[in-house]
Amino acid sequence: MDLYEYQGKQFFATYGIPVSPGEAVRTVDEAVAAAERIGYPVVVKAQVQVGGRGKAGGIKLADDVHQVRTHSEAILGMDIKGHTVEVVWIELASDIAEEYYASFTLDRSAKQHLGMLSAQGGVEIEAVAESDPDALAKIWIDPVDGLTEEAARAWVAAAKLNPDATEGTVDILRKLYTAYTEGDADLTEINPLILTPTGAVHALDAKVTLDGNSVFRHPDYEQYEATQVRDEREQAAHEKGLQYVGLEGYVGVIANGAGLAMSTVDIVNQVGGKPANFLDIGGGANADVMAGALEVITNDPNVRSIFINIFGGITKGDEVANGIVTALGRVDITVPIVIRLDGTNADAGRAILEPHLSAKLQLAPTMVEAAEAVVAAAGARS
Repeated sequence: MDLYEYQGKQFFATYGIPVSPGEAVRTVDEAVAAAERIGYPVVVKAQVQVGGRGKAGGIKLADDVHQVRTHSEAILGMDIKGHTVEVVWIELASDIAEEYYASFTLDRSAKQHLGMLSAQGGVEIEAVAESDPDALAKIWIDPVDGLTEEAARAWVAAAKLNPDATEGTVDILRKLYTAYTEGDADLTEINPLILTPTGAVHALDAKVTLDGNSVFRHPDYEQYEATQVRDEREQAAHEKGLQYVGLEGYVGVIANGAGLAMSTVDIVNQVGGKPANFLDIGGGANADVMAGALEVITNDPNVRSIFINIFGGITKGDEVANGIVTALGRVDITVPIVIRLDGTNADAGRAILEPHLSAKLQLAPTMVEAAEAVVAAAGARS
């Protein structure tokens, strides 16, 4: 779950990370009232889950009520890279001496948490890494050990931050790590982390991605679910409990398991096709799940063929095949489907599917052959 800036700051504040006072509002009158409570000058900030707000005119400084009204009127309803601004964050303006960057995420290859810190904040960290790699100090943290104060101090020194910022930065980094781990986050990022002329350090921005699978440990995360940005396809899949990510191609993908789904997307690309989605039906491939998956995919007008790639483990091939046959009777399918079925009871599953095969419903023995067939089938309809 990706949080808006204001949600990220509220999340940070629960872990003791200092953030600027602010209020999230949805109307011009609410913006004016919030600014009056907070005190001038304030910053009026568009809340969208996309970069480039400042360049688009979505971040404005306001010194008085007239400017707050003018800026909030202009920003509310603004389109920023396809995202409509429905909420603005009214925040007390900060005096900035220096800007830094700090974040935590997971390095899957190292099987450790990765922290990144730079004295060059306020810009895309990818640009910093490319133009000046030495300006980005990295630290790998064993989850068992956590981030000690000693390690945090060494990390700050390696990043060559202003010595005046050391104490405040060490404190925030340890709290940010706690927010990342205890909050079940995939990413916690502050850009910029600022040093003020008085020597204070605090978060001026917040980018947070939470693991949606952790909601059972954090009932309050339900509030974030209601504000997630999804296109129509993703929303329909979410309502059916499916793990779905919309892409821009024309081959619909259904697989059981995230790893297999990603591999299926990759193999479609490798044989010259373009996947329309990532869809993981998980361990359940019964008729209801399969029908829901087919409905979501066929509602995408760009889909010209469908690749169903199932490897039976706990899920048995014959059960999958029965689910597919039943689902095909429920959903009106107008595009060709190619199925690759392997694993537990795969022979029995293929035997169940055999009587239903046609030019519109094909079986392929391997992933590569299935990918080639489904891409060819999509081309035949183009």
